[in-house]
Amino acid sequence: MSEEKKEIAYFCMEYGLDEKLPLYAGGLGILAGDYLKAARDLNSQVVGIGILWWQDYTTQLINHEGYPYDTYPTHNYNNLVEDTGLSVSVEIAGNSVECKIHKVEKLNNAPLYLLETGRPDSKYGWITDKLYAGDNYNRIAQEIVLGIGGVRALRKLGLKIDKYHFNEGHAAFAGLELIREKIHNGQSFEQALKETQEEIVFTTHTPVQAGNESHDLNLLMEIGANNGLGYEQLKLIGGEPFNMTASCLHMSNIANGVSQLHGKTATDMWAHLNNSAPIISITNGVHRKTWQDKNINKAFPNNNDIWSAHYQNKKKLVDYIAQKTDARMNPDNLIIGFARRAAPYKRSELIFRDTDEIDDLLQTGKIQLVFSGKAHPNDHYGKDIVATLVAMDKKYRDNVAFLENYNMEICRYLIQGSDVWLNNPKRPMEASGTSGMKAAMNGVLNLSVLDGWVAEGPEHGINGWILDEEFPNLDEKLSEDEKDLLALYNILRNDIIPIYYDDRDRWVRMMKESIAMSQDRFSAQRMLKDYSQKMYKKAEPALV
Repeated sequence: MSEEKKEIAYFCMEYGLDEKLPLYAGGLGILAGDYLKAARDLNSQVVGIGILWWQDYTTQLINHEGYPYDTYPTHNYNNLVEDTGLSVSVEIAGNSVECKIHKVEKLNNAPLYLLETGRPDSKYGWITDKLYAGDNYNRIAQEIVLGIGGVRALRKLGLKIDKYHFNEGHAAFAGLELIREKIHNGQSFEQALKETQEEIVFTTHTPVQAGNESHDLNLLMEIGANNGLGYEQLKLIGGEPFNMTASCLHMSNIANGVSQLHGKTATDMWAHLNNSAPIISITNGVHRKTWQDKNINKAFPNNNDIWSAHYQNKKKLVDYIAQKTDARMNPDNLIIGFARRAAPYKRSELIFRDTDEIDDLLQTGKIQLVFSGKAHPNDHYGKDIVATLVAMDKKYRDNVAFLENYNMEICRYLIQGSDVWLNNPKRPMEASGTSGMKAAMNGVLNLSVLDGWVAEGPEHGINGWILDEEFPNLDEKLSEDEKDLLALYNILRNDIIPIYYDDRDRWVRMMKESIAMSQDRFSAQRMLKDYSQKMYKKAEPALV
Protein backbone atom coordinates (compact mmCIF):
# COMPACT_ATOMS: atom_id res chain seq x y z
CA MET A 1 0.00 0.00 0.00
CA SER A 2 1.29 3.42 -0.90
CA GLU A 3 2.44 5.56 2.05
CA GLU A 4 2.24 8.84 0.14
CA LYS A 5 0.22 11.63 1.71
CA LYS A 6 -3.41 11.80 0.68
CA GLU A 7 -5.24 15.02 -0.06
CA ILE A 8 -8.33 14.97 2.15
CA ALA A 9 -11.36 17.23 1.69
CA TYR A 10 -13.26 17.54 4.98
CA PHE A 11 -16.88 18.67 4.66
CA CYS A 12 -18.76 20.11 7.63
CA MET A 13 -21.71 22.47 8.02
CA GLU A 14 -20.04 24.39 10.88
CA TYR A 15 -16.53 25.23 12.08
CA GLY A 16 -15.44 26.53 15.47
CA LEU A 17 -11.95 27.94 15.01
CA ASP A 18 -12.24 31.09 17.13
CA GLU A 19 -14.99 33.11 18.81
CA LYS A 20 -14.13 35.96 16.41
CA LEU A 21 -15.34 33.75 13.55
CA PRO A 22 -18.72 32.49 14.82
CA LEU A 23 -19.58 29.82 12.26
CA TYR A 24 -20.59 27.12 14.75
CA ALA A 25 -23.56 26.01 16.84
CA GLY A 26 -21.92 23.53 19.17
CA GLY A 27 -19.75 20.46 19.53
CA LEU A 28 -19.84 19.39 15.88
CA GLY A 29 -18.33 22.70 14.78
CA ILE A 30 -15.77 22.87 17.58
CA LEU A 31 -14.64 19.35 16.67
CA ALA A 32 -14.28 20.39 13.01
CA GLY A 33 -12.21 23.42 14.03
CA ASP A 34 -9.97 21.28 16.23
CA TYR A 35 -9.58 18.80 13.38
CA LEU A 36 -8.28 21.53 11.04
CA LYS A 37 -5.88 22.81 13.72
CA ALA A 38 -4.52 19.32 14.30
CA ALA A 39 -4.10 18.93 10.54
CA ARG A 40 -2.03 22.12 10.51
CA ASP A 41 0.10 20.89 13.46
CA LEU A 42 0.76 17.56 11.74
CA ASN A 43 1.29 19.10 8.29
CA SER A 44 -1.47 16.84 6.95
CA GLN A 45 -2.75 17.30 3.41
CA VAL A 46 -6.22 18.42 4.47
CA VAL A 47 -8.58 21.15 3.31
CA GLY A 48 -11.90 22.03 4.91
CA ILE A 49 -15.11 22.84 3.05
CA GLY A 50 -17.88 24.80 4.76
CA ILE A 51 -20.22 27.79 4.55
CA LEU A 52 -19.66 31.42 5.51
CA TRP A 53 -22.63 32.16 7.77
CA TRP A 54 -23.07 35.91 7.78
CA GLN A 55 -25.33 35.92 10.84
CA ASP A 56 -23.90 33.01 12.81
CA TYR A 57 -26.17 30.45 14.47
CA THR A 58 -27.72 32.89 16.94
CA THR A 59 -26.64 35.55 19.40
CA GLN A 60 -28.81 34.34 22.27
CA LEU A 61 -29.41 36.74 25.13
CA ILE A 62 -31.60 36.71 28.27
CA ASN A 63 -34.50 39.18 28.58
CA HIS A 64 -35.77 40.91 31.74
CA GLU A 65 -38.14 38.04 32.45
CA GLY A 66 -35.22 35.58 32.45
CA TYR A 67 -36.09 33.96 29.10
CA PRO A 68 -33.71 33.58 26.13
CA TYR A 69 -34.29 35.45 22.88
CA ASP A 70 -32.35 35.42 19.60
CA THR A 71 -30.72 38.21 17.61
CA TYR A 72 -28.92 37.99 14.27
CA PRO A 73 -26.36 40.75 13.69
CA THR A 74 -24.51 40.58 10.38
CA HIS A 75 -20.84 39.98 11.14
CA ASN A 76 -17.79 41.52 9.52
CA TYR A 77 -15.17 38.86 8.82
CA ASN A 78 -12.79 41.01 6.73
CA ASN A 79 -9.70 40.48 8.88
CA LEU A 80 -10.05 36.71 9.03
CA VAL A 81 -11.62 35.75 5.71
CA GLU A 82 -9.97 36.17 2.32
CA ASP A 83 -12.08 36.41 -0.85
CA THR A 84 -10.40 34.13 -3.39
CA GLY A 85 -12.08 35.99 -6.26
CA LEU A 86 -13.45 32.64 -7.46
CA SER A 87 -17.00 31.38 -7.51
CA VAL A 88 -19.05 28.39 -8.63
CA SER A 89 -22.73 27.98 -9.44
CA VAL A 90 -25.32 25.51 -8.20
CA GLU A 91 -28.91 25.07 -9.31
CA ILE A 92 -31.60 25.63 -6.68
CA ALA A 93 -35.24 25.33 -7.73
CA GLY A 94 -34.33 25.98 -11.36
CA ASN A 95 -32.23 29.06 -10.60
CA SER A 96 -28.50 29.36 -11.09
CA VAL A 97 -27.08 30.54 -7.76
CA GLU A 98 -23.55 31.92 -7.59
CA CYS A 99 -21.47 30.79 -4.61
CA LYS A 100 -18.41 32.89 -3.81
CA ILE A 101 -15.40 31.02 -2.42
CA HIS A 102 -13.61 32.44 0.61
CA LYS A 103 -10.54 31.14 2.41
CA VAL A 104 -9.60 31.07 6.10
CA GLU A 105 -6.01 30.26 7.05
CA LYS A 106 -5.14 32.74 9.82
CA LEU A 107 -6.31 30.79 12.87
CA ASN A 108 -3.58 28.13 13.04
CA ASN A 109 -5.68 25.89 10.82
CA ALA A 110 -5.32 23.90 7.63
CA PRO A 111 -6.94 25.79 4.72
CA LEU A 112 -10.69 26.19 5.08
CA TYR A 113 -12.77 27.18 2.05
CA LEU A 114 -16.14 28.74 2.77
CA LEU A 115 -18.96 29.29 0.29
CA GLU A 116 -21.61 32.00 0.47
CA THR A 117 -24.49 33.09 -1.72
CA GLY A 118 -24.57 36.81 -0.89
CA ARG A 119 -25.17 39.14 2.03
CA PRO A 120 -28.42 38.59 3.97
CA ASP A 121 -30.27 41.33 2.08
CA SER A 122 -29.34 40.04 -1.40
CA LYS A 123 -31.46 37.83 -3.69
CA TYR A 124 -30.04 34.51 -2.50
CA GLY A 125 -28.63 35.72 0.79
CA TRP A 126 -31.29 33.73 2.67
CA ILE A 127 -29.38 30.53 1.89
CA THR A 128 -26.19 31.33 3.80
CA ASP A 129 -27.40 33.89 6.33
CA LYS A 130 -28.01 31.74 9.43
CA LEU A 131 -26.70 28.30 10.40
CA TYR A 132 -29.45 25.67 10.85
CA ALA A 133 -32.21 28.24 10.28
CA GLY A 134 -35.47 27.96 8.40
CA ASP A 135 -37.51 24.98 7.25
CA ASN A 136 -36.60 21.90 5.19
CA TYR A 137 -36.51 24.00 2.01
CA ASN A 138 -33.85 26.30 3.49
CA ARG A 139 -31.88 23.36 4.87
CA ILE A 140 -31.82 21.54 1.54
CA ALA A 141 -30.65 24.69 -0.24
CA GLN A 142 -27.86 25.11 2.31
CA GLU A 143 -26.83 21.48 1.87
CA ILE A 144 -26.76 21.87 -1.91
CA VAL A 145 -24.29 24.73 -1.44
CA LEU A 146 -22.14 22.73 1.00
CA GLY A 147 -22.16 19.45 -0.93
CA ILE A 148 -22.56 20.15 -4.64
CA GLY A 149 -21.03 23.62 -4.38
CA GLY A 150 -18.21 22.27 -2.22
CA VAL A 151 -17.10 19.69 -4.78
CA ARG A 152 -17.30 22.26 -7.56
CA ALA A 153 -15.22 24.66 -5.47
CA LEU A 154 -12.52 22.02 -5.09
CA ARG A 155 -12.48 21.63 -8.87
CA LYS A 156 -12.34 25.41 -9.40
CA LEU A 157 -9.44 25.67 -6.95
CA GLY A 158 -7.58 22.96 -8.84
CA LEU A 159 -7.21 20.70 -5.81
CA LYS A 160 -6.77 16.99 -6.41
CA ILE A 161 -8.64 15.08 -3.73
CA ASP A 162 -8.08 11.45 -2.81
CA LYS A 163 -10.68 11.12 -0.06
CA TYR A 164 -13.81 13.07 0.82
CA HIS A 165 -14.57 13.03 4.53
CA PHE A 166 -18.19 13.87 5.37
CA ASN A 167 -18.45 15.03 8.98
CA GLU A 168 -22.15 14.29 9.63
CA GLY A 169 -24.86 13.81 7.02
CA HIS A 170 -25.20 17.45 5.94
CA ALA A 171 -22.59 16.83 3.21
CA ALA A 172 -24.49 13.99 1.52
CA PHE A 173 -25.15 15.92 -1.70
CA ALA A 174 -21.40 16.08 -2.32
CA GLY A 175 -21.66 12.36 -2.99
CA LEU A 176 -24.38 13.01 -5.56
CA GLU A 177 -22.08 15.50 -7.30
CA LEU A 178 -19.25 12.95 -7.42
CA ILE A 179 -21.65 10.45 -8.96
CA ARG A 180 -22.93 13.03 -11.47
CA GLU A 181 -19.37 13.82 -12.59
CA LYS A 182 -18.70 10.16 -13.38
CA ILE A 183 -21.98 9.70 -15.23
CA HIS A 184 -21.16 12.84 -17.24
CA ASN A 185 -17.90 11.13 -18.23
CA GLY A 186 -19.75 8.11 -19.59
CA GLN A 187 -20.09 5.75 -16.65
CA SER A 188 -23.30 4.02 -15.69
CA PHE A 189 -25.01 4.98 -12.44
CA GLU A 190 -23.95 1.66 -10.88
CA GLN A 191 -20.29 2.16 -11.88
CA ALA A 192 -20.32 5.76 -10.69
CA LEU A 193 -21.78 4.81 -7.31
CA LYS A 194 -19.23 2.01 -6.85
CA GLU A 195 -16.27 4.28 -7.64
CA THR A 196 -17.65 7.08 -5.47
CA GLN A 197 -17.88 4.69 -2.52
CA GLU A 198 -14.11 4.22 -2.72
CA GLU A 199 -13.61 7.98 -2.35
CA ILE A 200 -15.86 8.78 0.61
CA VAL A 201 -15.46 8.20 4.35
CA PHE A 202 -18.12 9.26 6.81
CA THR A 203 -18.39 10.26 10.48
CA THR A 204 -21.78 9.94 12.15
CA HIS A 205 -22.47 11.81 15.40
CA THR A 206 -26.14 11.30 16.18
CA PRO A 207 -26.97 8.20 18.27
CA VAL A 208 -30.75 8.56 17.99
CA GLN A 209 -32.45 7.57 14.74
CA ALA A 210 -35.02 10.38 14.95
CA GLY A 211 -32.19 12.92 15.13
CA ASN A 212 -30.83 11.95 11.72
CA GLU A 213 -32.11 14.34 9.06
CA SER A 214 -34.39 13.14 6.30
CA HIS A 215 -36.21 14.85 3.41
CA ASP A 216 -39.14 14.11 1.13
CA LEU A 217 -37.85 12.76 -2.18
CA ASN A 218 -40.25 14.90 -4.22
CA LEU A 219 -39.03 18.01 -2.41
CA LEU A 220 -35.41 17.09 -3.22
CA MET A 221 -36.35 16.69 -6.88
CA GLU A 222 -38.24 19.99 -6.86
CA ILE A 223 -35.33 21.95 -5.37
CA GLY A 224 -32.74 20.19 -7.53
CA ALA A 225 -30.77 18.33 -4.85
CA ASN A 226 -31.07 15.18 -7.00
CA ASN A 227 -28.44 16.84 -9.24
CA GLY A 228 -29.53 15.01 -12.38
CA LEU A 229 -30.25 11.67 -10.72
CA GLY A 230 -33.66 10.07 -11.02
CA TYR A 231 -36.20 9.40 -8.27
CA GLU A 232 -35.40 5.67 -8.06
CA GLN A 233 -31.66 6.34 -8.00
CA LEU A 234 -32.12 8.76 -5.11
CA LYS A 235 -34.31 6.21 -3.33
CA LEU A 236 -31.65 3.53 -3.78
CA ILE A 237 -29.05 5.78 -2.13
CA GLY A 238 -31.03 7.35 0.70
CA GLY A 239 -34.36 5.57 0.99
CA GLU A 240 -37.84 7.08 1.07
CA PRO A 241 -37.89 9.58 2.68
CA PHE A 242 -34.26 10.35 1.81
CA ASN A 243 -32.21 9.92 4.99
CA MET A 244 -29.00 11.96 4.91
CA THR A 245 -27.11 9.60 7.24
CA ALA A 246 -28.26 6.47 5.43
CA SER A 247 -27.23 7.99 2.10
CA CYS A 248 -23.74 8.72 3.43
CA LEU A 249 -23.45 5.16 4.73
CA HIS A 250 -24.43 3.89 1.27
CA MET A 251 -22.00 6.19 -0.54
CA SER A 252 -18.92 5.59 1.65
CA ASN A 253 -16.54 2.67 2.04
CA ILE A 254 -16.04 3.05 5.78
CA ALA A 255 -17.66 5.08 8.54
CA ASN A 256 -17.04 5.77 12.20
CA GLY A 257 -18.82 6.57 15.42
CA VAL A 258 -17.15 9.11 17.69
CA SER A 259 -16.46 6.96 20.77
CA GLN A 260 -16.13 3.24 21.42
CA LEU A 261 -19.66 3.11 22.82
CA HIS A 262 -21.10 5.23 20.01
CA GLY A 263 -19.51 3.04 17.33
CA LYS A 264 -21.44 0.06 18.73
CA THR A 265 -24.64 2.09 19.10
CA ALA A 266 -24.41 3.34 15.51
CA THR A 267 -23.69 -0.15 14.16
CA ASP A 268 -26.82 -1.47 15.85
CA MET A 269 -28.88 1.54 14.80
CA TRP A 270 -28.09 1.15 11.10
CA ALA A 271 -27.92 -2.65 10.97
CA HIS A 272 -31.10 -2.71 8.84
CA LEU A 273 -29.35 -1.03 5.89
CA ASN A 274 -28.11 -3.17 3.01
CA ASN A 275 -24.82 -2.49 1.19
CA SER A 276 -23.75 0.18 3.66
CA ALA A 277 -20.31 1.01 4.99
CA PRO A 278 -19.06 -0.79 8.11
CA ILE A 279 -18.97 1.50 11.16
CA ILE A 280 -15.85 1.46 13.32
CA SER A 281 -15.05 3.57 16.39
CA ILE A 282 -12.67 6.53 16.38
CA THR A 283 -13.05 8.54 19.56
CA ASN A 284 -13.11 12.30 19.19
CA GLY A 285 -10.22 14.43 20.42
CA VAL A 286 -9.65 18.09 21.19
CA HIS A 287 -6.92 20.53 20.20
CA ARG A 288 -4.61 20.79 23.18
CA LYS A 289 -2.99 24.12 22.24
CA THR A 290 -6.42 25.73 21.98
CA TRP A 291 -7.94 24.37 25.18
CA GLN A 292 -5.20 23.57 27.69
CA ASP A 293 -4.00 26.47 29.81
CA LYS A 294 -0.34 27.30 29.11
CA ASN A 295 0.61 27.39 32.79
CA ILE A 296 -0.99 24.00 33.40
CA ASN A 297 0.87 22.69 30.37
CA LYS A 298 4.18 23.99 31.78
CA ALA A 299 3.59 22.85 35.35
CA PHE A 300 2.41 19.30 34.68
CA PRO A 301 5.47 17.64 33.06
CA ASN A 302 7.84 19.18 35.63
CA ASN A 303 5.62 18.14 38.54
CA ASN A 304 5.42 21.79 39.55
CA ASP A 305 2.66 23.42 41.55
CA ILE A 306 -0.45 22.44 39.58
CA TRP A 307 -2.75 23.93 42.22
CA SER A 308 -1.27 27.44 41.90
CA ALA A 309 -1.74 27.40 38.13
CA HIS A 310 -5.29 26.12 38.57
CA TYR A 311 -6.10 28.69 41.24
CA GLN A 312 -5.10 31.49 38.87
CA ASN A 313 -7.56 30.07 36.34
CA LYS A 314 -10.25 29.99 39.01
CA LYS A 315 -9.67 33.66 39.78
CA LYS A 316 -9.87 34.50 36.06
CA LEU A 317 -13.18 32.64 35.85
CA VAL A 318 -14.54 34.38 38.96
CA ASP A 319 -13.54 37.78 37.55
CA TYR A 320 -15.10 36.94 34.19
CA ILE A 321 -18.37 35.91 35.86
CA ALA A 322 -18.35 39.19 37.82
CA GLN A 323 -17.95 41.15 34.56
CA LYS A 324 -20.79 39.32 32.82
CA THR A 325 -23.26 38.92 35.72
CA ASP A 326 -23.90 40.27 39.21
CA ALA A 327 -22.49 37.12 40.86
CA ARG A 328 -19.42 37.44 43.10
CA MET A 329 -18.06 33.94 43.53
CA ASN A 330 -15.32 32.86 45.94
CA PRO A 331 -12.30 31.29 44.23
CA ASP A 332 -11.47 29.39 47.43
CA ASN A 333 -14.76 27.48 47.30
CA LEU A 334 -15.67 24.57 45.05
CA ILE A 335 -16.77 25.58 41.52
CA ILE A 336 -18.73 23.15 39.36
CA GLY A 337 -19.05 23.93 35.64
CA PHE A 338 -21.67 22.80 33.15
CA ALA A 339 -21.77 24.12 29.57
CA ARG A 340 -23.58 22.44 26.70
CA ARG A 341 -26.23 22.90 24.08
CA ALA A 342 -29.55 23.25 25.91
CA ALA A 343 -31.23 20.05 24.76
CA PRO A 344 -33.56 18.01 27.01
CA TYR A 345 -31.48 14.80 26.87
CA LYS A 346 -28.43 16.63 28.30
CA ARG A 347 -30.45 17.36 31.49
CA SER A 348 -28.70 20.65 32.25
CA GLU A 349 -31.01 21.30 35.19
CA LEU A 350 -30.84 17.80 36.74
CA ILE A 351 -28.92 19.00 39.79
CA PHE A 352 -31.83 21.34 40.63
CA ARG A 353 -34.57 18.69 40.49
CA ASP A 354 -34.62 18.44 44.32
CA THR A 355 -33.11 21.70 45.52
CA ASP A 356 -34.06 21.03 49.13
CA GLU A 357 -31.35 18.36 49.17
CA ILE A 358 -28.59 20.82 48.28
CA ASP A 359 -30.09 24.12 49.43
CA ASP A 360 -27.68 24.32 52.37
CA LEU A 361 -24.69 23.82 50.05
CA LEU A 362 -25.89 26.54 47.68
CA GLN A 363 -26.91 29.04 50.35
CA THR A 364 -23.51 28.82 52.05
CA GLY A 365 -21.46 28.69 48.84
CA LYS A 366 -20.04 25.30 49.77
CA ILE A 367 -20.71 24.52 46.11
CA GLN A 368 -20.85 27.14 43.36
CA LEU A 369 -22.41 26.32 39.99
CA VAL A 370 -21.66 27.99 36.66
CA PHE A 371 -23.78 27.23 33.60
CA SER A 372 -23.77 28.25 29.98
CA GLY A 373 -25.47 27.01 26.83
CA LYS A 374 -27.68 27.95 23.89
CA ALA A 375 -30.97 26.44 22.82
CA HIS A 376 -31.85 26.12 19.15
CA PRO A 377 -33.86 29.25 18.22
CA ASN A 378 -36.94 27.09 17.52
CA ASP A 379 -36.52 24.75 20.50
CA HIS A 380 -38.93 25.95 23.17
CA TYR A 381 -38.11 23.03 25.46
CA GLY A 382 -34.44 23.98 25.29
CA LYS A 383 -35.28 27.59 26.04
CA ASP A 384 -37.34 26.51 29.04
CA ILE A 385 -34.26 24.70 30.36
CA VAL A 386 -32.20 27.89 30.00
CA ALA A 387 -34.94 29.82 31.81
CA THR A 388 -34.77 27.31 34.69
CA LEU A 389 -31.03 27.84 35.01
CA VAL A 390 -31.48 31.62 34.93
CA ALA A 391 -34.10 31.32 37.69
CA MET A 392 -31.60 29.40 39.83
CA ASP A 393 -29.05 32.13 39.10
CA LYS A 394 -31.47 34.69 40.54
CA LYS A 395 -32.42 32.52 43.52
CA TYR A 396 -28.87 31.76 44.65
CA ARG A 397 -27.25 35.04 43.57
CA ASP A 398 -23.50 34.74 44.13
CA ASN A 399 -23.38 30.94 44.14
CA VAL A 400 -25.12 30.09 40.85
CA ALA A 401 -24.40 31.91 37.60
CA PHE A 402 -25.65 31.55 34.04
CA LEU A 403 -23.47 33.02 31.28
CA GLU A 404 -25.53 33.98 28.23
CA ASN A 405 -24.61 33.45 24.58
CA TYR A 406 -22.31 30.46 25.08
CA ASN A 407 -19.25 30.58 22.81
CA MET A 408 -15.62 29.47 22.64
CA GLU A 409 -14.45 32.26 24.95
CA ILE A 410 -16.87 31.26 27.71
CA CYS A 411 -15.93 27.62 27.18
CA ARG A 412 -12.24 28.36 27.75
CA TYR A 413 -12.89 30.16 31.02
CA LEU A 414 -15.12 27.36 32.26
CA ILE A 415 -13.05 24.32 31.30
CA GLN A 416 -9.92 25.93 32.75
CA GLY A 417 -11.37 27.57 35.87
CA SER A 418 -13.90 25.07 37.22
CA ASP A 419 -12.89 22.45 39.80
CA VAL A 420 -15.42 19.85 38.65
CA TRP A 421 -16.99 19.33 35.22
CA LEU A 422 -20.56 18.02 35.41
CA ASN A 423 -21.97 15.82 32.65
CA ASN A 424 -25.28 13.98 33.05
CA PRO A 425 -26.97 13.20 29.72
CA LYS A 426 -29.45 10.38 29.25
CA ARG A 427 -27.65 7.27 28.06
CA PRO A 428 -26.74 6.40 25.27
CA MET A 429 -27.50 9.79 23.76
CA GLU A 430 -24.09 11.42 24.31
CA ALA A 431 -22.11 10.22 21.31
CA SER A 432 -18.81 11.60 22.62
CA GLY A 433 -18.85 14.77 24.76
CA THR A 434 -15.62 16.66 24.07
CA SER A 435 -16.05 19.41 26.68
CA GLY A 436 -15.14 16.90 29.38
CA MET A 437 -11.90 16.13 27.53
CA LYS A 438 -10.99 19.81 27.50
CA ALA A 439 -11.70 20.10 31.22
CA ALA A 440 -9.68 16.98 32.02
CA MET A 441 -6.61 18.38 30.24
CA ASN A 442 -6.72 21.30 32.66
CA GLY A 443 -6.93 19.16 35.77
CA VAL A 444 -10.68 19.76 36.12
CA LEU A 445 -12.23 16.56 37.48
CA ASN A 446 -15.13 15.00 35.58
CA LEU A 447 -18.35 14.09 37.39
CA SER A 448 -20.24 12.17 34.76
CA VAL A 449 -22.56 9.39 33.71
CA LEU A 450 -20.92 6.49 31.90
CA ASP A 451 -21.56 7.52 28.30
CA GLY A 452 -19.59 8.68 25.26
CA TRP A 453 -15.84 9.15 25.81
CA VAL A 454 -16.20 8.81 29.60
CA ALA A 455 -16.33 5.02 29.26
CA GLU A 456 -12.74 5.15 27.97
CA GLY A 457 -11.00 7.59 30.31
CA PRO A 458 -12.16 8.83 33.72
CA GLU A 459 -11.97 6.34 36.60
CA HIS A 460 -14.12 6.68 39.69
CA GLY A 461 -12.15 8.10 42.60
CA ILE A 462 -8.91 8.18 40.59
CA ASN A 463 -9.29 11.11 38.19
CA GLY A 464 -13.00 11.87 38.48
CA TRP A 465 -16.30 10.34 39.53
CA ILE A 466 -18.85 8.19 37.68
CA LEU A 467 -22.52 8.34 38.71
CA ASP A 468 -23.06 4.73 37.60
CA GLU A 469 -20.69 3.52 40.34
CA GLU A 470 -23.40 4.40 42.89
CA PHE A 471 -26.11 2.30 41.25
CA PRO A 472 -25.46 -1.06 42.99
CA ASN A 473 -26.48 0.64 46.24
CA LEU A 474 -29.65 2.23 44.84
CA ASP A 475 -33.20 0.88 44.58
CA GLU A 476 -33.65 -0.86 41.22
CA LYS A 477 -37.20 0.51 40.95
CA LEU A 478 -35.97 4.08 40.66
CA SER A 479 -36.11 5.73 37.23
CA GLU A 480 -32.93 6.72 35.40
CA ASP A 481 -33.45 10.35 36.41
CA GLU A 482 -34.03 9.43 40.06
CA LYS A 483 -30.97 7.18 40.20
CA ASP A 484 -28.71 9.73 38.57
CA LEU A 485 -29.93 12.52 40.83
CA LEU A 486 -29.47 10.47 43.98
CA ALA A 487 -26.02 9.35 42.83
CA LEU A 488 -25.09 12.94 42.02
CA TYR A 489 -26.06 14.19 45.48
CA ASN A 490 -24.36 11.24 47.22
CA ILE A 491 -21.06 11.75 45.39
CA LEU A 492 -21.16 15.50 45.99
CA ARG A 493 -21.62 15.16 49.75
CA ASN A 494 -19.61 12.02 50.46
CA ASP A 495 -16.72 12.28 48.02
CA ILE A 496 -16.22 15.60 46.28
CA ILE A 497 -16.83 18.06 49.10
CA PRO A 498 -14.78 16.18 51.76
CA ILE A 499 -11.81 15.72 49.41
CA TYR A 500 -11.89 19.28 48.10
CA TYR A 501 -12.05 20.96 51.51
CA ASP A 502 -10.20 18.45 53.72
CA ASP A 503 -7.68 16.57 51.55
CA ARG A 504 -6.09 18.97 49.08
CA ASP A 505 -3.17 16.60 48.45
CA ARG A 506 -5.51 13.92 47.17
CA TRP A 507 -7.39 16.46 45.05
CA VAL A 508 -4.15 17.56 43.40
CA ARG A 509 -3.16 13.93 42.79
CA MET A 510 -6.49 13.41 41.06
CA MET A 511 -5.91 16.54 38.96
CA LYS A 512 -2.56 15.17 37.81
CA GLU A 513 -4.13 11.80 37.03
CA SER A 514 -6.78 13.60 34.97
CA ILE A 515 -4.20 15.47 32.90
CA ALA A 516 -2.09 12.34 32.39
CA MET A 517 -5.17 10.40 31.27
CA SER A 518 -6.45 12.94 28.78
CA GLN A 519 -3.90 15.22 27.17
CA ASP A 520 -2.50 12.80 24.61
CA ARG A 521 -5.05 10.02 24.46
CA PHE A 522 -7.95 12.41 23.82
CA SER A 523 -6.14 14.92 21.62
CA ALA A 524 -7.21 15.95 18.13
CA GLN A 525 -3.76 14.92 16.90
CA ARG A 526 -4.39 11.34 18.04
CA MET A 527 -7.84 11.47 16.43
CA LEU A 528 -6.42 12.63 13.09
CA LYS A 529 -3.74 9.92 13.15
CA ASP A 530 -6.48 7.36 13.73
CA TYR A 531 -8.43 8.72 10.77
CA SER A 532 -5.33 8.54 8.63
CA GLN A 533 -4.56 4.94 9.57
CA LYS A 534 -8.07 3.51 9.74
CA MET A 535 -10.17 5.58 7.33
CA TYR A 536 -8.10 7.42 4.75
CA LYS A 537 -6.09 4.42 3.68
CA LYS A 538 -8.16 2.00 1.65
CA ALA A 539 -10.01 -0.17 4.13
CA GLU A 540 -8.59 -3.68 4.45
CA PRO A 541 -10.68 -6.66 5.58
CA ALA A 542 -8.97 -6.68 8.98
CA LEU A 543 -10.39 -3.23 9.72
CA VAL A 544 -13.98 -4.12 9.00
